[in-house]
Amino acid sequence: MNITNLAEKIVKGKRLKRNDDLSFFKDAPLKDLCKGANYIRRELCGDKVDLCSIINGRSGGCSENCKFCAQSSHHNTHINQYSFLDKETIIKDCELHCKNNVHRYSIVTAGRTIEGEDLEKACEVYKELNKRFDIKLCASHGIIPFETFVRLKECGVQMYHENIETSRRNFPNICTTHTFDDKIEGIINAHRAGLSVCSGGIIGMGETFEDRIDMAVTLSELDVESIPINSLIPIEGTEFSNLPAITEEEILRTIAMFRYINPTAYIRLAAGRSLMENSGARAFLSGANSTITGNMLTTSGNNISQDKEMLIDMGFKI
Repeated sequence: MNITNLAEKIVKGKRLKRNDDLSFFKDAPLKDLCKGANYIRRELCGDKVDLCSIINGRSGGCSENCKFCAQSSHHNTHINQYSFLDKETIIKDCELHCKNNVHRYSIVTAGRTIEGEDLEKACEVYKELNKRFDIKLCASHGIIPFETFVRLKECGVQMYHENIETSRRNFPNICTTHTFDDKIEGIINAHRAGLSVCSGGIIGMGETFEDRIDMAVTLSELDVESIPINSLIPIEGTEFSNLPAITEEEILRTIAMFRYINPTAYIRLAAGRSLMENSGARAFLSGANSTITGNMLTTSGNNISQDKEMLIDMGFKI
């Protein structure tokens, strides 16, 4: 496979499909693969980078048994557990990120879903944030029904986060309290409600590279607009605490492959940037064009101003 020629064909409109032979991604020369991915990103997405910050709106006590997660009640990780944050705390945090020119702000809640009093609190705060700040609002509240997606959109939310985590084949090795199809249904319902979707997964959980390819293809088939790629940070007390850390080369190869398969999506660096040199600078020359950033809770090693300075120095536009 001539990687350079393939990148040029993708820029001209070719799209890779599930039935294509995509095995070459596993062994293609990394330098050429990353160069081609960067070319696709530059030609189809431009040099604008998308910055997102999150707040942990409700922490711990989650009923789901995702093996990687510190917030699962099935694990003993001694995290700080608390109920839904008060409105003023979230407003103050959002204002800080808005002043730092972050493009998106997301409230994330631990737990299988959000409903009842917590849903009412979330809707109230989304309405207030939408009224006060010029920032795109995102939400991550687990598995919710179509009617809740509609409510969130009415409150000013523009994008919903629903990671598929891995391939369909590998999903039962990650979680058994909900299914891969639960995730797919959520993505379909979010789109049906008029929301954009942020959905990706975690690499380094013992999956094969074929699983990563399958995840990338699935997200392409679902027309997902934003794809966060997390690299596992093993957390003591979880079932994946003893897994070896993934290498920077594996991360870069995965990011580049995702760009080839999802050429116009935001490929968003999420957890695990600290596993790479210079907070993942090479990843932004390998197909990535967005990241999660923040001053208080970040796995990048950089705060917002450092991320912005690094990206501007690399030729990106904030």
